[in-house]
Amino acid sequence: MTEDRIENLLRTADQMAGPAKPVSANLAATVRRRAHRRRTIRFVTPIAAAIAVLAAVGVWSLATKTTETPRNQTRLVSIETQLAQLQARTDATLKLIEEVLERERQQRKLAELEAKLASIRDPLEEVQEQVEKTAFILVYQADRMYEQRNQRDSALATYNRVIELFPRTRSAQTARERLSEIQNGSVNKNGTQI
Repeated sequence: MTEDRIENLLRTADQMAGPAKPVSANLAATVRRRAHRRRTIRFVTPIAAAIAVLAAVGVWSLATKTTETPRNQTRLVSIETQLAQLQARTDATLKLIEEVLERERQQRKLAELEAKLASIRDPLEEVQEQVEKTAFILVYQADRMYEQRNQRDSALATYNRVIELFPRTRSAQTARERLSEIQNGSVNKNGTQI
């Protein structure tokens, strides 16, 4: 009976919790980013606290000012100078943090773009592949014209056209060989060697 109650409680808790959240594929980057923010907060918080303390001391010294002596004025000027220096350091630190975060964002964007670029096929390879296919088809058609349809002149013209249009392809080399064979008479119309 106790086991049934525990099972029911667990099922109810599962239903209330809903489906599990998916784990990010970029979990390592998320962890690094959170760690970086925590370090940044740890670094900036003491500076901000020091500025607040100095400001409070300055306000307090102004509020309790009854008669200022030259020594108090010197001290006040010193505190104000320190406060200005701390403010300048804080501003510089915040600027540096913003720059680091911007660089990190740019690095992520660059990595995404590089991944996209890597997935894109080289257009020159694609064009070369199409050129090879076209040349092959023309040689195939010329072979058929010569061997099956007895159209010797058309076949010769097509072979020459392949050589002219696609001179650096394998099919152009094949067309040169066929032209040579036909012109030397070593191949008959059925494609067999004599």
